[in-house]
Amino acid sequence: MPSFDIVSKVEMQEVDNAINQTVKEIGQRYDFKGSKSEVTLEKETVKVLADDDFRLKAIIDILQSKFIKRNISPKALQYGKVEQASGGMVRQIITLQIGISKEKAKEIGQVIKESKLKVQSQIQDDQVRVTGKNIDDLQATIALLKGKDLEIDMQFVNFRS
Repeated sequence: MPSFDIVSKVEMQEVDNAINQTVKEIGQRYDFKGSKSEVTLEKETVKVLADDDFRLKAIIDILQSKFIKRNISPKALQYGKVEQASGGMVRQIITLQIGISKEKAKEIGQVIKESKLKVQSQIQDDQVRVTGKNIDDLQATIALLKGKDLEIDMQFVNFRS
């Protein structure tokens, strides 16, 4: 039976490269001369530390542009709130969304059900498998999900006919 999987993955090597490019650009920019700003990757989170809110916004803009250049969707990033850090600095934690949460998987299943396409969806850990008898229905499902804004970065993999 034809099927495909809906996943939400981020290429960690590309994330590491984007962060390294951001750190390099911060070191070269004149408006960051003498600042103690830093960007670090810790497992599935990116920690941004800056002297003030203005520099924090600038660093995040740089980081987003580097992510986009490396084909990492902005939807794969979940921003935490801006916190005060020691020494009058500010910190923000950015979480990388890896895998589809149960709530989002249920939402995807609901969208598929409401479409009246002859396909079934089932939640498997952090991904959703969609099966159907007709390949055209599966392709229509992919087009439907790409058209919906579900606020997550989705990839469609393992297309089997």
